[in-house]
Amino acid sequence: MADQNDTQHRAILRRIARRAMLERGLQPDFSQNALNQLASIKGPAQAPDGSVRDLRSLLWCSIDNDDSRDLDQLSVAEALPGGATRVLVAIADVDALVQKGSAIDEHARGNTTSVYTVGSIFPMLPERLSTDLTSLNQDGDRLAIVIDFTIGADGSAGASDVYRATVRNKAKLAYNSVAAWLEGTGPMPEAIGNAPGLDANLRLQDAVAQKLKTIRHTHGALNLQTIEARPVFDADTLTDLAVDEMNRAKDIIQDFMIAANGVTARFLASKGIASLRRIVRTPKRWERIVEIAAGKDFTLPPQPDPKALEAFLVKSRDADPVRFPDLSLSVIKLLGPGEYVVERPGEVSPGHFGLAVKDYTHSTAPNRRFPDLITQRLIKEALGGSRAAYGADELETLAAHCTEEEDAAKKVERQVEKSAAAMLLESRIGEVFDGIVTGAADKGTWVRIFRPPVEGRLMSANGRIDVGHTIRVRLVSTDVERGYIDFKEA
Repeated sequence: MADQNDTQHRAILRRIARRAMLERGLQPDFSQNALNQLASIKGPAQAPDGSVRDLRSLLWCSIDNDDSRDLDQLSVAEALPGGATRVLVAIADVDALVQKGSAIDEHARGNTTSVYTVGSIFPMLPERLSTDLTSLNQDGDRLAIVIDFTIGADGSAGASDVYRATVRNKAKLAYNSVAAWLEGTGPMPEAIGNAPGLDANLRLQDAVAQKLKTIRHTHGALNLQTIEARPVFDADTLTDLAVDEMNRAKDIIQDFMIAANGVTARFLASKGIASLRRIVRTPKRWERIVEIAAGKDFTLPPQPDPKALEAFLVKSRDADPVRFPDLSLSVIKLLGPGEYVVERPGEVSPGHFGLAVKDYTHSTAPNRRFPDLITQRLIKEALGGSRAAYGADELETLAAHCTEEEDAAKKVERQVEKSAAAMLLESRIGEVFDGIVTGAADKGTWVRIFRPPVEGRLMSANGRIDVGHTIRVRLVSTDVERGYIDFKEA
């Protein structure tokens, strides 16, 4: 058991995270060559004369977590005749400073993602880039890739375009305060008031995002709501794991990014360029999802059907909103993980079962995800600004690598989350909790208790227990260093 001096919680978790990264082949530190390259970068990338559009006058804003500093995207909307809306999403032009094959790029290619742990963030790019020179910070001029699309009055997709531009963020906003204002439960954030006209623009963005959300779910996108636990520190002492929920401001970003990723995928396909696709395959454990639905008096077809599953989820959310996140978690576990594949010209990838879309890539977070940086380079190739960025065979290798390293990063994040949970629970050995089974396989059975939202292993589970079952468990032991939390049936 770790030395639990209260003032050392953050340091203990940071040390555990570093060890976990190294054990899974991820590099927590940048090489000296990467640091030397960083030192040679004098400032933000400058636009080549006449080669990019100047869109700095638009009412761009960012909406992200309260503590986010790596700002990947901005958005703005424009009302069009007949109830249509033009939406522009600006994505940080990371490639302008991080060239393919450079030392910094090699580090990013190795890890493929930023690793967000309870104790510390291990960024994919050096912080001087990701939180400054390639971040779309307020009041700074930055190069960007703009994804420009029109949404009809009924939420249908219209014309779209992709191009390079210079942009300026007029307001750095945070999800919770923007959501409270939109929902009428809080004041207008000061940064909105400081940018004349931004309040009306955000309400327009909110309205079109809700249209996009509605039509996605009509087409079978799954209405899933999971509980995300956010660490709460008092200085360096971990005091709680708080629930982080969806809200109207998060809807704006989520729905705009889904739309932008679809536009990007179709743009690259139209140019005959092989590119990465983000997919979630047809679920292999559909029969268990059917069983869960039957237990709630809902009949799903024997073959996977996203529209039918969405109807079941909506009915379940309306009937029992308190337990709906637990049902969502069970369905997510049974759907299986996302992965990256290559779509070559003339081929059609499997699509994303959970989003009910066929054309989907990752393009909107190049400061923290390497697949998005790959896509950005492919966009520039399609725009005629560079030679072939990646060959199809190289993309195949990268797709498999990015899928593997994303899985490794998630395992590191979960391990440190469990170490943090063990810190909170180690004084509660012997207590009984209500929970839900989140995993059941030969390698073990897993349970998430409701309060605090913590997952652990169920010891001596019997064969009748499966994903989605509710259960009462007793906390048997914790191990902070290894992130172990053990329960038994109460």
